[in-house]
Order: sequence, then C-alpha cells, then structure tokens
Amino acid sequence: MIVTAQGIKSTDRCVVEIDAGTAATIGRTDDCQIPVPWDAFISKHHAKAKATADTIELRCLETARNTAYFAGKSVQHCVVHAGEHFIIGETTFRVTADETPLRSPDSPFEEVVFNHQQLQQVRFRDADRRLEVLTHLPEVIRDSRVDAELYIRLVNLILAGVTHAEATAVVRLSSEGEVDVLHWDRRRETAGRFRPSARLVRDVFKKQQSVLHVWEAVDESEHDYTKVAEFDWAFCSPVVMPEASWGLYVAGRSGPTELSAGDLPLQADVKFVEFVAEIVRAVQRTSHLERQTASLRQFLPPTILASLDDAGGDHPTINMELLEPRECTVTVLFCDLRGFSQRAEEWADNLRGLLDRVSQALDLMSEQILLHRGVTGDFLGDAALGFWGWPFESEESTLDACRAALGIRKAFADRRGRKDHPLADFEMGIGIARGTAVAGKIGTSGKMTVTVFGPPVNLASRLESATKQLRVPILLDSETARIVQERMPREEGRIRKLAQVVPYGMELPVIVSELVPPASDFAELSDRHIQEYERGVEHFIAGRWEEAHQCLHKMPASDRAQDFLSMLIAQHNRRAPANWDGVVRLSNK
Repeated sequence: MIVTAQGIKSTDRCVVEIDAGTAATIGRTDDCQIPVPWDAFISKHHAKAKATADTIELRCLETARNTAYFAGKSVQHCVVHAGEHFIIGETTFRVTADETPLRSPDSPFEEVVFNHQQLQQVRFRDADRRLEVLTHLPEVIRDSRVDAELYIRLVNLILAGVTHAEATAVVRLSSEGEVDVLHWDRRRETAGRFRPSARLVRDVFKKQQSVLHVWEAVDESEHDYTKVAEFDWAFCSPVVMPEASWGLYVAGRSGPTELSAGDLPLQADVKFVEFVAEIVRAVQRTSHLERQTASLRQFLPPTILASLDDAGGDHPTINMELLEPRECTVTVLFCDLRGFSQRAEEWADNLRGLLDRVSQALDLMSEQILLHRGVTGDFLGDAALGFWGWPFESEESTLDACRAALGIRKAFADRRGRKDHPLADFEMGIGIARGTAVAGKIGTSGKMTVTVFGPPVNLASRLESATKQLRVPILLDSETARIVQERMPREEGRIRKLAQVVPYGMELPVIVSELVPPASDFAELSDRHIQEYERGVEHFIAGRWEEAHQCLHKMPASDRAQDFLSMLIAQHNRRAPANWDGVVRLSNK
C-alpha cells in the first residue's frame, strides 16, 4: 500500500510505500518511516501504520499527544481502505493501492552525459517561472532539520520546477551497488509505486555527471505499453558529498511522439536540476565543514584549524586524516584546582553556583592553552589537560606549554586580588612533562573528542599533585626544564631546580624544577635568590644538609618552596640519613 502525507503547504508532502505484513511509524523524527517533520501537532513517534493487501491498519502510540481522525471521528485505531484517508494534526494521509511497480528499461535508445560547459549554453524558455521556484530553495535547505525533510522538500521543489516530469526521487548507490530510493513522489497519486532505472543511477555515480536516458517512444494504445515502460525519458544529477553522495532523479514520458535527447526542453530541465544540485551541494559542504570545525574548535586553536582546512579543493573539509591517533613527542600540561573537594562540601546547598565557578576556572585554563597554540584534551572534573606537538610538530611546543602555564598562573593571581570575583579564593597547581605518547581524535566528525595518553600524561599528573607538597604552583620534569633553561628568554620565565623526587605511584626518580615568572612580574624572588636556592639543592642531594640549610635560610619569608626541604632537614637534625641517595620519595598525592 502507498501512503501519501500532505500538509497545509504544497511542499509539505511525503509518499511512502508499505509492503503487506509490515508496519511503518508516523512521526516527526528522522527515524520514522513516514516522516512528517512539518507538523507540530504530530508527536515524534505518533502512530503505527500496518499494511495488508488492500488496507492500512492505523494505531496511535502511547506517546501520541493527539488522536487521529477517520471518517469524521476521533479515533485511536482504525482500518483504512485504498482510496480513503485519515488526518493527524494538520496533515492528511491518503491511502492508495500498491500496484505492480513499473520501471524504465535499462537499455536506453539514446544517452547523453552533460558537462557544465554544455549546460551553460542552454537557455530557459520559462526563466521567470524557474526563478520563482528557485527562490524557495534557500528556505527548503534552511528549514530542513533532518535529511528526510530535505529530501521531501527537494522532490516537491523539482516537481514544481519541471512541469512535465511525472516522477522525482532522491537516490543513492549502496556499498553493494544497489539503488536505494531515499524518497520519491509523483504527480499522479493513483499511478502506483515508482522505480528508477538502476543503470542510469549507476552511470551517474560512476561518471559523477548529469546523465540523460531516452527510450524509444511507445504508443500508449499498444496493448503491452504498460508492460514495457512507464517513462520514455529520465535523467539524474549527482550531489557529491564528502560524507555520502546522492542524486536527484527525474522521469517522465512524452507519449507517442518521437523524443530525442537533443530536445531543448529536456536539456533545460537537466540544467535546472543540476543547478539545484549544485546549490545543495555547496550548502551541504559548507554545513559539513562547519560541523567539523565546531566539533574541533573546543580542542584546537585557530592556527591549527586553518592549517587543517582543505577548502581549496573540490570538497571543502577538514583533513581528518591528520587528526588520526599516532605516536609523537608531546609536551603535556595538567592543571588542577586546589581545595575543590572542601568547597564542594561548603557549597553543598548551592552546587550549581559551585559548578559555574569551576566552569569559569576551566574556561580560563583552556583559553590560555588555545591562546598558546595548544590542544585541549579531557576535562577531568576540576582539572584540564592540554598538550603540544600534535597534530603538527613545532620547536616552540614545549615553550608554548610553559607560556600557557605562566598565563594560567597570572590569570588566577589577578583574580585573587579581586575579592568580589568568583575565582578570588581559587588556587591551582600545574604539572608539565615531555615525552613520547599517542595523541589523536576519537569519534566521528560530528561528535568526537581529542585525547593523549602515555608516560608524559601520567608524569604531568603526578607532578601537578606534587606541587602541593613542594608548595609551588608549577612543576616541570627535567627535559622540559632543560629546554626552558636553554631557549626561553628570562624576560618570559625562569627555572628553579627544587629537588630529585620519586612521585607517588612511580618508580624512577625525576629532577623537578619550578617554572617561575620573570623578575618583572615576581620581584620578591630575584635571580640571586634562585641561584642560592639551587646551591642549597645541590648540597641537599649530595648529603651536605647543614650547608643546604644555610642556603635555604637566605630565601625571602614569602617563598614557600624552601619549607619542603627545610622541614626534611630539620626532622633529621640537619644530617642526611646513612643510606641517603639524594632522592625524596613522595608518599602521597
């Protein structure tokens, strides 16, 4: 059986065939077999229509907000025969018999493959009417919320623009080479089902150009006419997309008069439909690029997005292959808020307010990561992960990570000075480590995440935890510290070696250093102080704890980093243990 759904507007129309013994769902969503997205009075999943040989059994679902109307009565269930109709909301559903489908013969009498230059030479004899139809195309594309709605609207628009077409369809070729009809409609509702020429559709997708087939004209008075062919001409124009390609198929018949592919009306029709296909293709490609860009914008800085843009080619898109996971050298930054658990208890009656404050903190972190050309990875509760060195390698990667860390530190410090600011009482800790890891995207272009995993991620996290014990905001591993020491101007940042430690949960010792702001931003810790502190660290590692104590004692009172080593030295009466190896093993996070 065939069900034709017709809304108030002529463009709100959908034709669906239902095989006997099967059921179709009527509703507004894309997964319904009879989609009616234009009708707000119809629920997302409103009713089931089950077909028999000559009837449709309609049954409203529990999710339906309104009843159906059949024979002037409100009903939840009814049986509709061929030639009858029912109404839901503002849409009329007509039921017609499912006649034996007729198809055009697959061997054409004449075939024409059109190129763009050929069609440019064709002139419209009814340009005003065609233009009037085309003015609705932006509305058709803009107002189509799902693919099914776009197909419905395009079919109706083409039927309005190609007046002597009998049927139109949106088609595609499956991976098995079979022709799938995504949506079809015809001018005469009683004419039965419509089946396109498989050979024509395959030719179009093979050649990626509009193709016209003309079959020998047959007199309708001949007894076997309907058994031979329903149409004597058809053409199809491809809509080639990066994700999935489909085509606009148009067919009709001229009757007993002789027809050839050279007829100007047919060529003008091909030009019109190809023009529609080109506009749809351009808009869909732009939308595809926008979806990809929107998906990646939260992870990648604008400079990387611009480098990934393949818009100069025939298919403007993001080069997603460059984003595939791969092993590379990365610098990882792990930033965590201080005292979040305690604040969660204090703000138990206003968790939404706490969430807003944490969101502002995470925004601040990610803003600095993206500003310094980093990639934002996961947000883990009140922590942010950023990394550099993927998808492109850069000599500035490690320095950029440190610049981002200094930017985060400064931003939090600025807000601590403003008592009325939501982040005034927040502090943070940052760990940065460099090494080999696997980085890349996980998911699809529409919904995805970017992540990194490997030893430097674990180390950066452990260093962030260690900032609480070593009492400094930013800790670096030895490789990161070396690069900063050699290449970062002291006007941007400075390095202070703090200790040799084994972070909690790890086995190998790491020489950790603090990343210190330049003297212009952090005058209380001078370069002389840093030199004296590092002398103390050397004494401490070597076991000369009395000398270490004397060096650390010269630090300004505001410097809390000295407290860590000073406390250990004091606990052992300024004498290193007999088995001292220069390494402090951190016993907790």
